Amino acid sequence: MGNLENKNIMITSGPTRGYIDAVRYMSNKSTGRLGSTIAIEALKREAFVTFVYGTGSSTPDIALLGKDYARRLTLIEIETIDDLLTTIQEKLKGKSFDAIAHAMAVLDYAPEKQSEGKIASIQDTLTITLRKTPKIIKQIRTLWPHAFLIGFKLEVGLSRDELVGRAYASMIESGADLVVANNQNEIDRDKHRAYLINSHKEVESRCETKQDIAGDLMDLIAKYCNR
Repeated sequence: MGNLENKNIMITSGPTRGYIDAVRYMSNKSTGRLGSTIAIEALKREAFVTFVYGTGSSTPDIALLGKDYARRLTLIEIETIDDLLTTIQEKLKGKSFDAIAHAMAVLDYAPEKQSEGKIASIQDTLTITLRKTPKIIKQIRTLWPHAFLIGFKLEVGLSRDELVGRAYASMIESGADLVVANNQNEIDRDKHRAYLINSHKEVESRCETKQDIAGDLMDLIAKYCNR
């Protein structure tokens, strides 16, 4: 098991929101449990963890971790993609990271504009224009070009080869060093089948649980950081 003593790791986790009006928003199904499991594993290996999480998602349980773990954990809550951009571009500007696991489920599309107040429910139909959002992982790569960057690719119902192919394509596009590929239909609480794919399009490991993913990722980060 690779030790990560004094290494700085950022983990993004959970959902993001795009507001329609003052009280309504669109989001996704992410619970943040995988990101939280990864963070706990990093803390167990003595890393310092900056955990950026979406409102309402799971976070590492500090009460169960103990004081030593808690002092190495920084929690930053965000809600919208703009919040996330402000966090990485301003709040974390100048901070050095050895590795970054971008597990957050960032909306690919969000409402083009937020209506003031609450939209009255008097119409039978309501049209909302969605606009493509910026690729956060590309900005992360630009801001931290030397960090070991892990991307995550979620699909639905693809074969193993199709999933690996799409995940690899996303890795090339984003400049990540590794990607975690998974199907939504193969995730059920702690059961979580995933493939860890490297820059040579090789499957580094096949995981069956969230803990498998967390452990294998930390082993790979340790290998990269200590080489």
